[in-house]
Amino acid sequence: MSKKEQETIAVILLNLGGPERLEDVEPFLLNLFSDRKIIRLGPKFMQKFIARRIVKKRAPKSRETYRLIGGGSPLARITGEQGAALEKELAATGNFKVMMAMRYWPPYAKEVLARCQEQGISRIVALTLYPHYSVATTGSSIDDLKKAAASCASPFQIAEIESWPDQPDYIESLAANVTAGVARFNGAPVELVYSAHSLPKKFIDEGDPYLDHMNRTIKALEAKTGISGRLCFQSRSGPVEWLAPSTPEMLATIAAEGIKNVLLVPISFVSDHVETLYEIDILYHDLAKELGMRLERVESLNIQLRFIAALRQLVVESCQSHGWLD
Repeated sequence: MSKKEQETIAVILLNLGGPERLEDVEPFLLNLFSDRKIIRLGPKFMQKFIARRIVKKRAPKSRETYRLIGGGSPLARITGEQGAALEKELAATGNFKVMMAMRYWPPYAKEVLARCQEQGISRIVALTLYPHYSVATTGSSIDDLKKAAASCASPFQIAEIESWPDQPDYIESLAANVTAGVARFNGAPVELVYSAHSLPKKFIDEGDPYLDHMNRTIKALEAKTGISGRLCFQSRSGPVEWLAPSTPEMLATIAAEGIKNVLLVPISFVSDHVETLYEIDILYHDLAKELGMRLERVESLNIQLRFIAALRQLVVESCQSHGWLD
C-alpha cells in the first residue's frame, strides 16, 4: 500500500500540562489535586473539597514560582515543538498527524479526539511522554483518553505506548547529555545525581512499576556512560509518605561527604518545565551553593534529534505491531 493510500494515523502525545499564565495557576492546581490517581485526599467524596482548601493555600506560592520562570509553564509550547519535529520525522513513513493531550490543562483529550473525528481519523497512537509508567501519570492520562473516546460518536482504534524506560535512542540521548554535562567540570571530580519526580510510597507498595522502570533507565544509561550515580526524588506535595531520599536530603548528604561538584540529571522529565526551571535551576542550585557545592544540570531532551528519533521508533513499532504499517 502506498503512503497516499494509507489511512491517516493520529499520534497523541500525553503529558501533564501546566498553567500558561499566572491567573491559570489556581484552576490548574485544582484539576491536579482533584485527581485521586495523583494523590488521595481523604475519602473519595471529600477529594474536591479538600483539594480546594489545599489549592487556596498553595496558589500564592505557586504563582510566585511560575513568575520566576517567565510567568507560566513552557510545557505546552515544548510539547508542541516535539510534536512538530516528530510529525516531520514520520512523514516519510506514512500519513501521520501529531497532536497533544494534556491531563490537567488544555488541550484536553476530549477536544483532541473531537478534532480527530472531524478529520476522519480513527486510528490513534497514544504516546506517553513519561518514560516510566505510573498509575499517577501515564495511567491517569490513558484512562482519561479512553473515557473521552468512549463518549465520542464513532469508535477509535487506540494503540497505547505506556512506557519506554530503556528505549535505545532515548538512552543514547540521555548518555550524550550526561557526557556533555560532565565535560563542563573540566576534569574535576563530579558526583552524578539522578533526580526523579517523587511518588507516594503507597503506590509502589501497591505494585506501581515506576521505581522499577526508573532503575531500568539508570542501568542502561550507566552501561553507556560508565558513570554511576545516586537516585533521589523531587516535587513532593501533600501529607503522605513519599519516595526517599528527597533531592534536598541527597544534596545535604553529598555535601557532608566533602563533595564539591554535582551534576544533576532530571531523569524522569523529557521537557523543561517548573521542576527543572525552578526547582533545580533556582531552588537546588541555591541550596548547593549554600552547602559549598557547584551544581550543574544536564540539558533537557526537549527537541534533541536523538530523542525525537526515539519517539519516531516507538510510533513506528507500535503501528507495525497493530498492522497499520508494513
